[in-house]
Amino acid sequence: MTRRLKSDIAWSTADRIVVRGHDLVKELLGKASLGDVAFLELKGRLPTKEESIVFNAITVTLVEHGMTPSAIVARLTYFGAPESLQGAVAAGLLGLGDRFGGSAEAAARMLQDALREAGQEADLRALAGGIVKAHKERKQPIAGLGHPVHKPVDPRTPKLFALAAENGLSGRYVALMKLVGEEATRTHGRELPVNATGAIGAIASELEIPWRVCRGLAVMARAIGLVAHIQEETEEPLASEIWARTEDESSSHLRPGTD
Repeated sequence: MTRRLKSDIAWSTADRIVVRGHDLVKELLGKASLGDVAFLELKGRLPTKEESIVFNAITVTLVEHGMTPSAIVARLTYFGAPESLQGAVAAGLLGLGDRFGGSAEAAARMLQDALREAGQEADLRALAGGIVKAHKERKQPIAGLGHPVHKPVDPRTPKLFALAAENGLSGRYVALMKLVGEEATRTHGRELPVNATGAIGAIASELEIPWRVCRGLAVMARAIGLVAHIQEETEEPLASEIWARTEDESSSHLRPGTD
């Protein structure tokens, strides 16, 4: 027997659109924020006031971070294919991997796997020490720690953790992430504080968002920022200059009489 195709996310008729059981026109438009609807899509229910504050904060954090590789590639793609804004945004989103944005997924997986295997009553400091030791033995960096720009502290992290605490969403995942940062700093003898994606991975775990979805938080948020970069590109182009300078400076050593 062929399995029936089924989705519980949304349905529509000639005069209605229903999203996760909520009438789009009557219950959501003008009443729910974009972040609240994102929460609804993922969790199947609208957030509480506290959840709304925290979820919106972690997604707003991920919207923009300047001229990152994803923003640059979106601009360059749009320069080459100005008829395809969506293609340029998609190209930028492809760069949200383990180094940029996607590390929230790895941090959430580390925390969720550790607490699931050790149990909710496990000693968190001992658990953090084990995580750091295992990563060191594998010569593997710990997701969610350190930042190439923000030193010694990622300014987003204390604010995110404070909002989580103020709204009752600072539990064992957050505590474990903080301890991993402390243990890594002690073990490696240099500052390795929790960065924004580490905080987001921990707070998303407190919200009971599966680690496999956490990279998606960066995808949905950064798409907004990339559209803004493309809008700016149409008004104050940078891509042609990036291309010209890269071509000139990267090949100058091949031309006689150049440094």
